[in-house]
Amino acid sequence: MLVHPQFDAVAFHLWKWPIHWYGLMYLAAFGLFLWLGNRVVARPWNAARGWTRRDVDDLLFYGVLGVVLGGRLGYVFFYKPAYYLSHPGEILAVWQGGMSFHGGLLGVLVALALFAWRRGFHFLEVGDVVAPCVPTGLAAGRLGNFINGELWGRAADPGLPWAMVFPQANDGGIPRHPSQIYQFLGEGLLLFIVLWLFARKPRPMAAVSGLFLLGYGVARFTAEYFREPDSFLGLRAFGWSQGQWLSVPMIVGGALMMLWAYRRAARLPAAPAMR
Repeated sequence: MLVHPQFDAVAFHLWKWPIHWYGLMYLAAFGLFLWLGNRVVARPWNAARGWTRRDVDDLLFYGVLGVVLGGRLGYVFFYKPAYYLSHPGEILAVWQGGMSFHGGLLGVLVALALFAWRRGFHFLEVGDVVAPCVPTGLAAGRLGNFINGELWGRAADPGLPWAMVFPQANDGGIPRHPSQIYQFLGEGLLLFIVLWLFARKPRPMAAVSGLFLLGYGVARFTAEYFREPDSFLGLRAFGWSQGQWLSVPMIVGGALMMLWAYRRAARLPAAPAMR
């Protein structure tokens, strides 16, 4: 069986400042967003609605705030509310670890709503532009999880060729699923390919956003069967983890958004929404 390589969390030092792998993954995520976002807004139907590269730069700024604040507050209130209510001074101590994707998503939605209001775009149109650019960032984050040897998987059959021992688990060498890699492949690469191909043609407003919610929800729900639940939470009703329960609204909401988008498009003339 394989053993986690035990990477040093610090990639290198810049003068006396340690540069962590996870920080580099965030930097890669933001860089990929800019590159992909510029390609998305250059598509004829988006350019015709007034989208520019400046909008992508501004979206990144809004999105970073949403990811960091929402991700941290989501972890605080979704996973450890009792602890942080009794230790309020640690709520913003992001350097201690603890971020939630679902909280980050809510933070980004608030940030996108603010961007849409200030720039005169429809909120759902903004979501359609952003959605295809998100999975590569998720992939980078999961790669960072693997490098750090955190968020490891559940116990696996020792005969599984890619079963891996995570010494950080202090479990006596139990072979586990490398669930970070599963999530890297599922909610990262696979979801990116599906969304990128889907968004290469004009789609009804909210269809791309709906597909993102649906696709991520399904990928995350499935991966959670192989990911070790948080020790302080365990499994909830139906044997589902907290991550699975938080993914259910995404699956339902994404499916309903796509249904609404195509039904709405069938009732409207085939013309792009204008600013």
